[in-house]
Amino acid sequence: MSRTAMNQTFSVPEKDPDIMASWERFMNGDVSATSSLRDLIDQSWRRCHDADIDHRRNQAPPPVKQDTLHALRDECAELIEASAPVMASARDFLGETSTVMVLTNSTGLILSQEGDVSLRGAAENVHLLPGANWSEFTCGTNAIGTAIEIGRPIQIHSNEHYCSGIKRWSCSASIIKNPCDGSTLGVIDVSGLSHSYSRHSLALVVATAGRIESRIAQMEMDLRYRLLEGCMDRLTAHSTDGIVVLDRHGRAIKANTHAAVMLADLGAPQSLTRNNLFSLTLDWRRGHDLPEHLPPWIQKEWLTPMNAGGKRLGVILTIPNRQGASAKLARASTRIALPPSEPERTRIFPKLVGQAPALLLAAARARQIAKSSVPVLLLGETGVGKEVFARDLHEASAVGKGPFIALNCGGLSRDLLTSELFGYAEGSFTGARRGGMMGKIEAANGGTLFLDEIGELPTDLQPLFLRVLEEREICRIGEVQPRKVNFRLVAATNRDLRMETQASRFRMDLYYRLSVISITIPPLRERSEDIPLLAEHFTALFTKQYGLPSRHISADIMNALQQHDWPGNIRELRNVIEGILLTSANETLTKADLPPEFSALTNKLPSTGNSDTSSSALTPIENAERETIVRMLRTHHGNMTAVARELGIAKSTLYVKMKIFQLENIAHDLRASSGNIKPY
Repeated sequence: MSRTAMNQTFSVPEKDPDIMASWERFMNGDVSATSSLRDLIDQSWRRCHDADIDHRRNQAPPPVKQDTLHALRDECAELIEASAPVMASARDFLGETSTVMVLTNSTGLILSQEGDVSLRGAAENVHLLPGANWSEFTCGTNAIGTAIEIGRPIQIHSNEHYCSGIKRWSCSASIIKNPCDGSTLGVIDVSGLSHSYSRHSLALVVATAGRIESRIAQMEMDLRYRLLEGCMDRLTAHSTDGIVVLDRHGRAIKANTHAAVMLADLGAPQSLTRNNLFSLTLDWRRGHDLPEHLPPWIQKEWLTPMNAGGKRLGVILTIPNRQGASAKLARASTRIALPPSEPERTRIFPKLVGQAPALLLAAARARQIAKSSVPVLLLGETGVGKEVFARDLHEASAVGKGPFIALNCGGLSRDLLTSELFGYAEGSFTGARRGGMMGKIEAANGGTLFLDEIGELPTDLQPLFLRVLEEREICRIGEVQPRKVNFRLVAATNRDLRMETQASRFRMDLYYRLSVISITIPPLRERSEDIPLLAEHFTALFTKQYGLPSRHISADIMNALQQHDWPGNIRELRNVIEGILLTSANETLTKADLPPEFSALTNKLPSTGNSDTSSSALTPIENAERETIVRMLRTHHGNMTAVARELGIAKSTLYVKMKIFQLENIAHDLRASSGNIKPY
């Protein structure tokens, strides 16, 4: 992005008084009084003026009704699914900066929200809520609506807003694009009162949009892989039929050698059959099993839906050989059940990165009880990876082929949590969706229900949930006929539930029902030996994700990472690595690339000195570890790779330990005496 474009993107709060003066003159009819404005704001104000937007508006229009919002959320289910964990990871930042993050659809209607609860009242006053539409046409110049209009990130501060009632806000927004076709899926926005302005909020929404797009792309590739896996027998069979595989958007992604010739015989355009069969796209509307408005050269009975796990994956177009076609068409009305994907067949706790004894002990305990059906309670601080653990536990269980349904019990109102958990019948309350709604418990039937922050479950809902666990049946809100359910329960909390029961905030009978098996996931500060492994893992992950050149983490930065106490645990480490990779242009990352909060730590690192002096300050356990490393170095003549292999640790971990124990000179001398000067 050029410097001019950057200047257009960011607000300049120092100009706020001049902008207010321009706004007053503009509203009094002087449409030339915009010299103090950025061009993007000037153009937006003129669009609003031409559209006759009421500049006295104090808020967005009222949110749509709940049934309408549910329908709109259903249309954007994959966008919401991809966004939820990314938005949740920003929760601490939003709380610290007194801001909220909202996700909208492509028209600017808010779908979901995260952020500082203390800002809730101010947000409600302007209808910055799920269901409210923040397009330019409804709210004038604002980050959400203006980003949609210009198709790029934008920051809008205070008096730059067109409507008077929104001028006390400062907002940054970025478009979320469909990685398949580049169309706009929605907007991610961070908003706060004007005193909370920060240029960094724009960087946050741009990075967040990128992460959401990456998750959507990965979800799309996973579905496409499963679709092709299920169609492979058809594509490779010795058949005279023409076979075309179309994804769930109606786009052709695979075909056999007969397809183009047979489509040409049927009258398909030459531009399609001769040049690019994969430009074939069929009109496929959401909620329909098969594409609509087929071209005249395709018959509907030639289409076979491909579904798995309740998701539409695509369709097979089978163009029958005109000789003996009738026998081959019999299969067209039969849905194809795909085999489990490769990850479902082979993965057993593969997401866990680390070698710390406490982590391996937790994994071993989980592996022992994976095949049983008893409830599991995961204990651990925020950010230690409880949901990752729960997903691996699910995939290693007897119900691993069933659905994994996750719900965070924190941050939802009592009524919303009730409907999300139990579902409801049609007409059970004002705004209820037509036909009712299945709850998360019912959706988890045949699979795993993961309830995060179970300690936040309201006390009046706890006996209802306990009854579900005891009776294995559920009644939707507004129904009297119970429905049978069978699921594996995995719950998680960062609270001490035993203390919560003593304070009468959590039912003791539910606590004992949940904690049949409890597994404690250690905080990162108690498994510092895993920090190099995790840092390398996230470096590789984000280097690939963002298309960055290969990066190397130096020993001094690794040492600083190990000195940090990581209150945000793995989530915090992940964010730090992502941040320094995006902001540093260096091939080798150094201490200078770390955020400011690490600067004090780097001064605490042990200085190089006499090895005897350094060992005198160590504990007996540390001395024993140091002596073991020295012995291994002598055995292997300073060969770091061989020492790390024999100790069972990563080489980067060995480097950090050698720096802490001040053994670099010993290793160098041993290599020199053996004639092996190379450090590897």
